[in-house]
Amino acid sequence: MVPGADYLIDRRRLKRRLTAWQVVAIAAVIAAALIAYARFDGVTGRAHVARLNITGVIANDSDRDRALEALGKDSSVKALIVQIDSPGGTVVGGEALYRRLFELGKTLPVVAVMGEIATSAAYMTALGGEQIFAREGTLTGSIGVIMQTADVTGLLDKLGIKPEAIKSAPLKAQPNPFETFTPEARAAVDAVISDVYEMFVEMVEKRRQMRHDVAVKLADGRIFTGRQALANGLIDAIGGESEARLWLEENKGVSKSMPVHDVEPEDAAAQVSQWLGGIGKALFPERLNLDGLVSVWHPTL
Repeated sequence: MVPGADYLIDRRRLKRRLTAWQVVAIAAVIAAALIAYARFDGVTGRAHVARLNITGVIANDSDRDRALEALGKDSSVKALIVQIDSPGGTVVGGEALYRRLFELGKTLPVVAVMGEIATSAAYMTALGGEQIFAREGTLTGSIGVIMQTADVTGLLDKLGIKPEAIKSAPLKAQPNPFETFTPEARAAVDAVISDVYEMFVEMVEKRRQMRHDVAVKLADGRIFTGRQALANGLIDAIGGESEARLWLEENKGVSKSMPVHDVEPEDAAAQVSQWLGGIGKALFPERLNLDGLVSVWHPTL
């Protein structure tokens, strides 16, 4: 039996679709190979400067930690430039990144370059660098810690709602919007905030070589411009990546002609997940999802 015209047309359409998908698959494989080559070119032994971009809200990130750990083991990496453009984030996120950069700096020159903003946990991150650069108009500082809550018990009373909680002890789950913030609970939270604040101040003292009283005076939560930060010893110089490369060449022998490779902590699957999650982030800004102690500056937080 001879196939009909409709059958032949459908077969051609199916063949064209299969061919199109094959082309897409081949292109994806080639793109992945090019990305892998660009990402791991340092493994071939070509000397280069690594660049880590820190943007948005800083949080604890195991993928980023592993990528930085790998840098320390890669002999082709001659220096690390940390580009920072962030209002801060969680205390643990900033602390982890600071300590990772500090340890990396024992075997590798690490330079921090601030962009539009590098405040709170982002400034804590910059302290991990041996040299800190900022633009004159960069916003930085905001050294401190914050925990926010709200007392809605008065509103609940007006609505006739009485929340109930069974707790092992009075200070469990404090602060809590559904309970009055007692003096005992406030004292306990104050102690936590003060302890973490002292940790932050100690970082500033150690890395900026300041007296304790000077560091405390600067760590009152205020923000600084890059010019003010320089005058107060919070940064080392005004400039960007070009100035950082010049400093590395003059002080560490890392040539300005050496290529720069971006550090990419995430794999392809995680990148796709990030793209798909973009819609959710548009609906729910990520800074609203932070729990616990935060070190962040943003006037609309």
